Amino acid sequence: MPVSIHGYERFAQRHIGPDDAHIAEMLETVGARSLAELIDQTIPATIRLGRPLNLPAARTEAKLVEDLQAIAAKNEPWRSFLGMGYADCFTPPVIQRNILENPGWYTQYTPYQAELAQGRLEALLNFQTMVSDLTALEIANASLLDEATATAEAMHMMESFKGPITSGPASGEERNAVLIDPGCHPQTVEVLRTRAGAHGIELVLADPFAFDFAARPVFGAILAYPATDGAVHDFRGVIARAHAAGARVTMTCDLLALTVIAPPGELGADIAVGSAQRFGVPLGYGGPHAAFFACKAELVRRLPGRIIGVSVDAQGGPALRMALQTREQHIRREKATSNVCTAQALLAIVASMYAVYHGPRGLRQIAERVHGLTACLAHGLGKLGIRTAHASYFDTLRVTGAPSDVASWLESARARKMNLRRIDERSLGVALDEMTSAADVDALLAVFNGGRAPAFAADDLAKEASPALGALGRTSAYLGHPVFNTHHSETEMLRYVRTLESRDLSLAHSMIPLGSCTMKLNATVEMMPITWSRFSRVHPFAPAEQAEGYHVVIKQLEAMLAEITGFPAVSLQPNSGAQGELAGLLVIRKYHESRGEPQRDLCLIPASAHGTNPASAAMAGMGVVVVACDEKGYVDLADLEAKAGQHKDRLAALMVTYPSTYGIFEEDIERMCAIVHAHGGQVYLDGANLNAQVGLCRPADVGADVCHVNLHKTFCIPHGGGGPGMGPIGVAAHLAKFLPGHPLAKLAPFARAGAGAVDVAAGAEQSIGPVAAAPWGSASILLISWSYIALMGADGLRRASEVAILSANYVAERMHAHFPVFYRGKRGRVAHECILDTRGVKRTAGIEVDDIAKRLVDYGFHAPTMSFPIPGTLMVEPTESEPKAELDRFCDAMIAIREEIRAVEDGRSPRDDNPLKNAPHTAAVIAASEWTHPYSREQAAFPAPWTRARKFWPAVGRVNNAHGDRNLVCSCPPVTDYAST
Repeated sequence: MPVSIHGYERFAQRHIGPDDAHIAEMLETVGARSLAELIDQTIPATIRLGRPLNLPAARTEAKLVEDLQAIAAKNEPWRSFLGMGYADCFTPPVIQRNILENPGWYTQYTPYQAELAQGRLEALLNFQTMVSDLTALEIANASLLDEATATAEAMHMMESFKGPITSGPASGEERNAVLIDPGCHPQTVEVLRTRAGAHGIELVLADPFAFDFAARPVFGAILAYPATDGAVHDFRGVIARAHAAGARVTMTCDLLALTVIAPPGELGADIAVGSAQRFGVPLGYGGPHAAFFACKAELVRRLPGRIIGVSVDAQGGPALRMALQTREQHIRREKATSNVCTAQALLAIVASMYAVYHGPRGLRQIAERVHGLTACLAHGLGKLGIRTAHASYFDTLRVTGAPSDVASWLESARARKMNLRRIDERSLGVALDEMTSAADVDALLAVFNGGRAPAFAADDLAKEASPALGALGRTSAYLGHPVFNTHHSETEMLRYVRTLESRDLSLAHSMIPLGSCTMKLNATVEMMPITWSRFSRVHPFAPAEQAEGYHVVIKQLEAMLAEITGFPAVSLQPNSGAQGELAGLLVIRKYHESRGEPQRDLCLIPASAHGTNPASAAMAGMGVVVVACDEKGYVDLADLEAKAGQHKDRLAALMVTYPSTYGIFEEDIERMCAIVHAHGGQVYLDGANLNAQVGLCRPADVGADVCHVNLHKTFCIPHGGGGPGMGPIGVAAHLAKFLPGHPLAKLAPFARAGAGAVDVAAGAEQSIGPVAAAPWGSASILLISWSYIALMGADGLRRASEVAILSANYVAERMHAHFPVFYRGKRGRVAHECILDTRGVKRTAGIEVDDIAKRLVDYGFHAPTMSFPIPGTLMVEPTESEPKAELDRFCDAMIAIREEIRAVEDGRSPRDDNPLKNAPHTAAVIAASEWTHPYSREQAAFPAPWTRARKFWPAVGRVNNAHGDRNLVCSCPPVTDYAST
């Protein structure tokens, strides 16, 4: 008998929930003889791929770890003193292990369902409070994507308030220019240039101290504080002159610096933005990092991003929620003032916990030490006869000399494996950080001393050097709330983190069946590499030869995505799905401009498209024309053809989601693409639902020209409670040269996917410019998607798509008799998700969709997507990684809820006092001495058998959304406020 010498384990068996026996049972329920037959009934035959994907063979978990360790070894994380908004830092292990590496935190969904998200909402409220305190501005949001895009959002926010010019020859005309401080980081300036171009905004790069606001009216000014070369300027006079001329002011800031220098709010700024990266978030070759955005209270209604607010629950106790949700992009659509949908919640939570752990005193000590080391270095350079450019600074020095000196210093630094920033031929930038030691200062002094240690050391200089903050030293207090002054021992911190985690439902508890969100397994082995030091400590602007491991992953992932989507060119730079949408539309606009058709500025968007699409089109400077759908959910081809013809001279693009948000594959997708092409437009295919396509069909093959890929959906980057995300785009060959570039990257960010690939490095000068601060966006989490594809292989990826479609059809079949399925394809099938119609029970029992959602909490489930894309419905996406037992548990819960509704319909339960209207039920409510409801405590708290075995108790009762919006509180209230309720 032969022996076995090959491993049996395939990762796909771990990732895909249902086994073969359960798949057979599910197929029987849906009435299909095989997966192949089901797929034939779901996806139009004309667009099927018809061959396996050309991807490397699937690896085992053990092999993947071995290969990644070898790739990581190619990275050389030198000591980087490059600065530019990025600083090496130390993530406290209690935060790294218990938040960043903990699925109880990183698998949560965006906290739309506040009752089961109180833990992360509190952590995000802490973040807002931290930012508001440090910037001395009243309102802060719960994070944005990175510093550069946050600055761009500030520009658009200031533009939205612009008024007419009030004097001079241009009196009465709209202000259409913004002043940019040359001290802004170069990547920020370039992202501003990209975003301004789409809106016709003029960037005026000029010295703000010499700028005449009266002679040159601008709607806003963006000031760097500190500047990219380290200078700390007193901008009070500049801000006063800007305000006097009717302009608003944004300051780009460093949070650690704000613990020791006067905050922007005290200087008079309207808005403050920056990155929270140095508060314990690894460099990761560029991300993910949480940006912050704070503003005056009067501007809050136009504040981009999400805001956590304080409200009350049904019992009158304090409860947290996302405030002002009607500003959300999928609600505002083309009227949105921002397309920022994905935030960086997980990283904002890490940063907030860093502040909680260190407290105001600890943060100030860190800042004073960093500044002290910088002052020692500056003093030592002076003793060596070497000039620094600025008398006031925080952590960065601009060192000047002859070109030959600069070249010599750079060479000496390289010999010691140190990265210094070459600002120009006569100056270098040297930025210190939390990880800098006195020994590093000694080594730097040797670099500037011809490679020889000087006669003095940092310890000697510390006795002679003085602080260099000038008159801008901070005197005001910050972080006075008890949460920042309590949890400073690891014991206290661990318990606080675990307490918040226990108030949240994540994939560690149960399935999260959100339609259009693809909440699937984020395997542990995929997550492991992001905190390995050879990946986590690489500066995004380090020389490419120090990041060879990253570029192996980047090039291979580009090629993988090129094969999966069918597009020959891919950019990994967009660091969210919204950024991918924006980038793809800007590529299309640039293409039309290159052909002498800049007037093409209208985007056709079907009613069945993803909700963020209209907002992205508006941010790309496009008008939106909605295309109707028929009663079966399909795009109305006649309406599409009529509107494409009507707008043929201005038609830029069709933006179509495939399969649609209605949960069906459009039978005529190729015809739709042909209609748009015939009228001179391009086709943007939103890849939000790519999980139903991988290995079965490809966006490029149906006729699309551009597609963004949500790596945080189809390719397993976790949602993190509302970010991180990644939204790479693939484009057809004729669009490749317009893909996002980056002025600070030496490698062109384009895929080279083999024989049919397009090498477009030579066309990089026609790029739309950067859309993110770092060349490869949030590079560290690209490791997750690379690992997923490497583990699954072509067969595993196709199987995942098939089972995702099977699972959706299984749920649809089990649910239809209780909550009818709204749309099905022509052969009776749904795609990867289905819409359940719950509107009927509002008529028969007075039960709202919200009531069903809240009652699901009592059963231990997060609600499906509510009232999107159709009001009063629930959209369910089960994904391939949920086992049949979990699908059945969810279906059983929904059926049980339908029976509770039937009791209302039959008069056995009151319309205003039943388990749905009072849901969710907290432990405190159940344990109360008085119980006045006509149903039992047992039914309220333990409505299903599994709830006795593992009960998720919501921390609060139903949250009063209207109260929170009327009484907006967006930072930690005093403890006395809680005590009085």
